[in-house]
Amino acid sequence: MRSGLFKFAFYGWSTVFCVLFLPTLLLPRKYLVAGQTMWSHSVVLLVRIVGGLKVEIRGRENIPAGPCVIAMKHQSALDTFVLHSLLRDPAIVMKAELLRIPIYGFFCRKSGMIPIDREAGGTSMRKLMKSSRLALNDDRPVVIFPEGTRTLPGEHRTYQPGIYGLYKYLSKPVVPVAVNSGLHWSKSGEIRPGGTIVFEFLEPIAPGMARTEFLPLLEHNIEGASRRLLLPAE
Repeated sequence: MRSGLFKFAFYGWSTVFCVLFLPTLLLPRKYLVAGQTMWSHSVVLLVRIVGGLKVEIRGRENIPAGPCVIAMKHQSALDTFVLHSLLRDPAIVMKAELLRIPIYGFFCRKSGMIPIDREAGGTSMRKLMKSSRLALNDDRPVVIFPEGTRTLPGEHRTYQPGIYGLYKYLSKPVVPVAVNSGLHWSKSGEIRPGGTIVFEFLEPIAPGMARTEFLPLLEHNIEGASRRLLLPAE
């Protein structure tokens, strides 16, 4: 029952937000970004009050003051919803097909998200590098989900080449992020009240490593920390 109530509140409020902020599509992007930030904070509030879940952020001190790449484990839709409440004006790498969603797609384009078409091969990679460079030049963190899709808690998929491409091309620190969100917000959208959703920012990986060093280290840090978050609290 509580999950159903949360869904009603979440989708209802999100619909109201979309309507209220439609005019920002005609205004400078900063107004839409401000609206997205407000919506993101409100989703966290709904999760706590209506969903009965705590949201805990660990390791904020590991986020560099300057431009960086955020490499996040992806287990639920919440991972994307909270980003504007965790980071200032993030540029999120997302599947190009999401831009086809009515209204949502317009907001993503206007706010400067980074769509990628994985079927486009090298062309898509070049667009990813260029768009990410532009975002960093605007002092926006670039957020990428290295596995390229959502995974179940405890599941591990091969990391996509885009994360190393960004690491090498941009020559900026990469901040791994572990999550346990899939335990509490399932792929189907059901929530399980009574727990704590954790987003843990880990120690940044400095630029300059070879692919054979960087990828194993990134996977080890993200997957190891994410597995630990699945264990019952002592």
